[in-house]
Amino acid sequence: MMKKTLILSCWLWAAALTFAGERVALWPEGKIPDCQAHQIAATTREAQAPGFKAADHAMAHLDWYEAPAAKNGGCMLLIAGGGYQICGDEAWIDLAAKKFTELGFVCARLTYRTPRPQGLPIYQSAWEDGQRAVRLMRNEAKKRGFDPEKIGAFGFSAGSHLTVLLATSALTPAYTPVDALDQLPCHLNWALPVYTAYALSDGLVGPNTREGDAIDAKLSDVFKFDAKTCPMALFHGGIDAYSPTGSTQIYRQLRKMKIPAEIHLFADRPHGFMGDSSKGDNGSAYDHWLDRIAEYVRQMNFDGHLGEEVDLMARYSNNDARGEYRKEPVWPDGKIPDSQPNQCLPYLEWHLPKKLKTKAIQIICSGGSYMGNDPDGFEVAPARRYLNEKGMTVVTIKYRTPRPLGGLAKHTTAWQDLQRAIRIVRSEAAAKGLDPDRIGIMGSSAGGHLTLMGATSSKRRSYAPIDDLDKLACNAQWAVAIYPAYALTDGADAPNAKGGNEDDARPVPELSFDLATCPILFIHGDADAWAAMNSVKCWEQLRRMGIQSDLHTLVGRGHCFQQKAAPGTGSYTWMDRMWEFMNHKGFNQ
Repeated sequence: MMKKTLILSCWLWAAALTFAGERVALWPEGKIPDCQAHQIAATTREAQAPGFKAADHAMAHLDWYEAPAAKNGGCMLLIAGGGYQICGDEAWIDLAAKKFTELGFVCARLTYRTPRPQGLPIYQSAWEDGQRAVRLMRNEAKKRGFDPEKIGAFGFSAGSHLTVLLATSALTPAYTPVDALDQLPCHLNWALPVYTAYALSDGLVGPNTREGDAIDAKLSDVFKFDAKTCPMALFHGGIDAYSPTGSTQIYRQLRKMKIPAEIHLFADRPHGFMGDSSKGDNGSAYDHWLDRIAEYVRQMNFDGHLGEEVDLMARYSNNDARGEYRKEPVWPDGKIPDSQPNQCLPYLEWHLPKKLKTKAIQIICSGGSYMGNDPDGFEVAPARRYLNEKGMTVVTIKYRTPRPLGGLAKHTTAWQDLQRAIRIVRSEAAAKGLDPDRIGIMGSSAGGHLTLMGATSSKRRSYAPIDDLDKLACNAQWAVAIYPAYALTDGADAPNAKGGNEDDARPVPELSFDLATCPILFIHGDADAWAAMNSVKCWEQLRRMGIQSDLHTLVGRGHCFQQKAAPGTGSYTWMDRMWEFMNHKGFNQ
């Protein structure tokens, strides 16, 4: 462990040297607004260096990193955290600068005044420095070779709070103009806030006192969400003391304003999550969070390299990784509950890999509005082929559709089929060398709703027992909900009427969230008419129950986001989120 830490430290030290560049003062001498004698503008690295003198570090400044070899026309402002008490995170800011520079962005690091000002809001002097920094960057755009309307900001913790403040409140002046530079606008064109602190009313100066979940916990009113509010991608850990609900509330407000956005929430991760990208295919989602930023940038075409979309079925076109295949009915003859002649006969199919690498089993079903479903379509076949390549067994289900008649709920017979299918899989797992207690369920759209039914309501009986098989449990150990439909009350049988954004849009009553509810991975398009808030609000409910889950929304993407996607975007790599989630939870060992 010590060797690994040493290697990382040396690499980051080298990165810092590589990216050290020109320092530019933010303010004219003698014109620093709200200047206070106890404040300095220095990183912790500088403040801890031998011979440090506070008097030499009174001026907030930008450090410009070395320009990329091939500029993409954009610029990134990098903002450290530290509770507005220090400017820390140097190594991670340098790592982010390396990533952005590789993507073609000109980068600059802001060192703002700390510690917190006296007699003013904790963020005030940093906000003044931040607005001035954006103006300075815009003023230098031509000189440094980027578009003045392609400026983004990235920040951690308090720096993330400042990032959101700059992104949402550019039309509110933080200070009285000091010179002609202040005639320039200070809005951002996009923002990347990472584990934002101080966003909610129960944690305006420290960790959230009620975890951000209290009914009266509101977004800080310092965030104005004005007409210059820009697109964002938000990142947060699920057990952060600076509550991830701050990020979900920011995301909800952006959706209300129809501003494109993403949110990435990582199960079991605290404040300051960073991960280890060297884990590669063995990593978890938080190990690769910088890649999600690159994908967001690509999907928004901020780097100018968004390519043509590729068909998913063409990428996963064969069953070369599959070994054994078997098909079987879900029900014995004559014992199908609520049997209706208008519906198809349900069945399940076993797809075992040629090289079994895990004893876990993934059950997958498609969507289709509960009017039809296709186990060989793009919502199922590519995922089972992907997992077979990983060495995992997959079971696909053809559940009964179209919707049942006679006053039954749209999902009734499909839910019966899913509960029975889980029991069949559990009963046959050991004979196939698999683990009957490592079963996951996955579905898209209506199949995503069905997946949520299976994950949250396994203690409820969907049919009367017909044989000894029904004595087995039908709970799952994990679930993967891909753009689940019908999950909120404002869209219980149609696209969400108000985008799922209003407080009275709640999870539908058939989702019991019982004591057997398992962790869930959600992936949803931000522009989906079956709103991304279906996933966000279910994630929030799971968190309130202490069930840590992952959530990823994809900017600008609608329903069926994966059917065709451009390389280098989240819609192209989405299946890796499944594997990362199972890595993190230990399901695929």
